[in-house]
Amino acid sequence: MDTYVYKIGNNLYVNLTNRCSNRCTFCVRDEAHPFEGYDLWIKECEPTAQQIIDLIGDPKAYGEIVFCGFGEPTYRLGAMEQICDWVHEHGGKTRLNTNGQGSIINQHDIAPDLVGRLDGINISLNASNARLYEKLCRPIYPEMAFDSVLFFAQACKQNGLNCWFSVVDCIGEEEIAACQRLADEIGIPLRVRETIR
Repeated sequence: MDTYVYKIGNNLYVNLTNRCSNRCTFCVRDEAHPFEGYDLWIKECEPTAQQIIDLIGDPKAYGEIVFCGFGEPTYRLGAMEQICDWVHEHGGKTRLNTNGQGSIINQHDIAPDLVGRLDGINISLNASNARLYEKLCRPIYPEMAFDSVLFFAQACKQNGLNCWFSVVDCIGEEEIAACQRLADEIGIPLRVRETIR
């Protein structure tokens, strides 16, 4: 049976899809073993919004409902929006972990769609320029991906959304410092996260 939700700590994570516009060199998808004890590969079919809602139960039982699985959640933008609306109606909090390419994927600026729906947005930056981003993240939109991440972050900020960049520590101290300078220029906080191995 496919794993559509999984718990880590006090948060409930939602695994909407395995589709992703990146093939990051450090991604846990490439590992044969389960992630935190969960098999997150969806083998049958992607879940409906109602299936996820039924699995969540009481959203107030969790610190956050986090959209983060083996794929990029914004491929399922409509379902994610429905779930967010329901979670907020029932007193819960929501967060999106994203590669920041949702506006390319959905072919419009999605930031306005997220207003009032997400309490936090973690945007994976992971490189300070397009050349390094392409090498590290191997996007399927190589000519547009890096710029789209920056565009999305700026659009989130302009729409008053609580967002931040994140980088994995495996990129090295020099590149982390370069990412910090870029984040400072844009005016968006940067968080460094430990590489999952």
